[in-house]
Amino acid sequence: MDHRSRSEATQMGWGEDHPAPWRLPRRGFLAFLAGGAAVAALPGRGPALGPAEAAAAAGHGAGKAVPPDEALKRLMEGNKRFVAGRPRHPNQGPRRRSEVAQGQHPFAVILGCADSRVPPEVVFDQGLGDLFVIRVAGNIVDDAVLGSIEYAVEHLGARLIMVLGHAKCGAVAAALEVAGKGGSIPGHIASLLKPILPAVEAVKGQAGDPLDNAVRANVERVVGQLRSSEPVLAEMVRGDKVKMVGARYDLKTGEVQITTT
Repeated sequence: MDHRSRSEATQMGWGEDHPAPWRLPRRGFLAFLAGGAAVAALPGRGPALGPAEAAAAAGHGAGKAVPPDEALKRLMEGNKRFVAGRPRHPNQGPRRRSEVAQGQHPFAVILGCADSRVPPEVVFDQGLGDLFVIRVAGNIVDDAVLGSIEYAVEHLGARLIMVLGHAKCGAVAAALEVAGKGGSIPGHIASLLKPILPAVEAVKGQAGDPLDNAVRANVERVVGQLRSSEPVLAEMVRGDKVKMVGARYDLKTGEVQITTT
C-alpha cells in the first residue's frame, strides 16, 4: 500500500490487516456493498450479522431476475395506466416497505434526467424496490453512473436498462445554446453540458425541432456508451444477459416512447 493509500485507509478505519474495500475482487466488493452490516461492528453501528445472515444479505439478489422483455412490458403497461389517469400505485404500503427492508430486487434500471417533472416511479406507476433509478441532468454517463448501473445488473439482478430522456430537456437546451452561440459554461454545469455537445453536433442541420432532435440523439448516444462499456456491461450485452433501450417522455401527454432498441 503506498503512502497515499495508507493514509486514506487509516482515515477510513482500515489498516494493513483490514484491507480497504477497493482491494477486494469485484464480486467481493459487491457483496460488501449489499451485506455491509456483516463487517465487524464499529462504534455506533450496532452488532455485526452472523455468518448465515451475512451470506443471505450478500446473495439476496440472486436468482430473482425478471426477463428483460417482461420488465419492459411492466414499464410500458405502468406508463399506460399513468397516461390514462388510472395508476394502481403498487408496492407502496407497509407490507412492501417491510419486504424491501430485507433486500432489493429491482426489475429494471432507469437512467433518467433529474428534471422534477419526470420521476420514473410515478411515470411508470411502480413502487418501492421495483426500479433502480439513477437521475442526473441530461441523463448523461460518468464513472459513478456506470458503477451504479453495473452494481444493479451484476449483483441485484436487473436485466433491463432504460435511458429515459424527455421533451424540453433544460440540459440539452443549454447545450444547444452553447453550441450555437459559444461562450463559457459557468461553474460545474460544464460537466453536464460537455457530454451532450456531441449529440447536438450530430443533429445539426437536421429537419425538425432542433431541441427534440438533440434529446433523441443524446439518448441514443448514452445507450451506445452503456453498450460498449467494458468490462461489465459490454460483456453482459454480448452474452444477452441485459437489454438496453432508449426512451423519450412527453411532458404534456405523460407518454413514454421507445426510441432506441
